[in-house]
Amino acid sequence: VPQRARALPDDLWAAMGAADVVIHAGDWNSIPVLDEVERRCARLVGVRGNNDGPEFDDRLREEATVELDGVVLSVLHDSGAAEGREGRMERRFPDAGVVVFGHSHIPWDTVTPGGLRLLNPGSPTDKRRQPTGTYLTATAVDGELREVELVPLPHR
Repeated sequence: VPQRARALPDDLWAAMGAADVVIHAGDWNSIPVLDEVERRCARLVGVRGNNDGPEFDDRLREEATVELDGVVLSVLHDSGAAEGREGRMERRFPDAGVVVFGHSHIPWDTVTPGGLRLLNPGSPTDKRRQPTGTYLTATAVDGELREVELVPLPHR
């Protein structure tokens, strides 16, 4: 927003409003969008992406790590090429149970040999080669990530 869409979809706003925590893996592209997400959600864990200019530097880091009900979750924008991703992320985030990343806008959900869950929610506004825009929902309970669901958005 505003490069790929005029606004975030209403379904996404509703999901963010209902969530305890919203995770955003970068490419905000607009400070007003960041402001609005922060205003509307209970808690935001976000990082800046390669399309986020210097105006984001004081507000967002390149990486973030939080603990959510015993789940250590790390967020970054670009995890690099798919080939070798699992090993790179295990080495980079040895204490995490989940890594959320963006950049490609292609949904991704795998578990590494070491047990690290790698998630990319896709994009609600820049679907690239996907049939629809998407986002992910999940529940953290007692140190475990459960109910991970890729949610497709209506065609626009």
